[in-house]
Amino acid sequence: MNAHSWTQTLRVGSGFRLADLDPDGKPGYTHGKSQGQADLAAGLDDLNELQERLFAESRVGTAKDSVLLVLQAMDSAGKGGIVRHVVGGVDPQGVALAAFKAPTAEERAHDFLWRVEKRLPEPGFIGVFDRSHYEDVLIGRVRKLAPPAEIERRYDAINEFEARVAASGTRIVKVMLHISPEEQKERLMERLERPDKHWKYNPGDVDERMLWPQYMDAYQTVFDRTSTEVAPWHVVPANAKWYARLAVQELLLLAALEDIDPQWPAADFDVEAEKKRLAAS
Repeated sequence: MNAHSWTQTLRVGSGFRLADLDPDGKPGYTHGKSQGQADLAAGLDDLNELQERLFAESRVGTAKDSVLLVLQAMDSAGKGGIVRHVVGGVDPQGVALAAFKAPTAEERAHDFLWRVEKRLPEPGFIGVFDRSHYEDVLIGRVRKLAPPAEIERRYDAINEFEARVAASGTRIVKVMLHISPEEQKERLMERLERPDKHWKYNPGDVDERMLWPQYMDAYQTVFDRTSTEVAPWHVVPANAKWYARLAVQELLLLAALEDIDPQWPAADFDVEAEKKRLAAS
């Protein structure tokens, strides 16, 4: 499947139901793990070149394009693996990573989007939100951290915010990694059984597991209310880590860099003359 097919296969469209998506599935991909890993490695070369062209164009030219990858998921769904194995494969000088935790006292004194806007990627950058403003309508709704009327207001505020960001030249790629509660249980147990992974375990993850149905309902509402033409959602079955990484890599290539098609900046000096000067030096 070429890059342009992934976005249609995984995009949240009218009538999408999260409950109908198999977390073990590999929509649109007919090969197995070995081929998937090979395709991931091959695609990284393309991703590297496109990212470098994007960065170079913004540093030398007047281009204002950037990419924002929004990653949302239940705990242990593989966001960190996406950051390491997909985004981590490109030049880090052109990547801006933000991981939004519980807001500070200063951040709570402002509107919920205040801290998010400050972390938007500059022109030429790939920005990654490991969790994002959507926490404010996910955990905010499930844990009742804000009144229902405020949660309702936030959906429209998000749509307006993302429309403005997209209009400024940022391509928004929103991805939810969808795992099953059984797969999450196995991954959390592995963290407990391996001392080298104890640091990744959070006892609060078990508390959140108890609210799995409520979180799935909250995600469904997010898709219904905030999957827009300029910032659509893509839901990636993520029980198979290799498939999730491949899918996000292709979505990043498609939804952002291939569509932007950044070009190498032309030299603003006489190349042949510089060759002669250098040879004579």
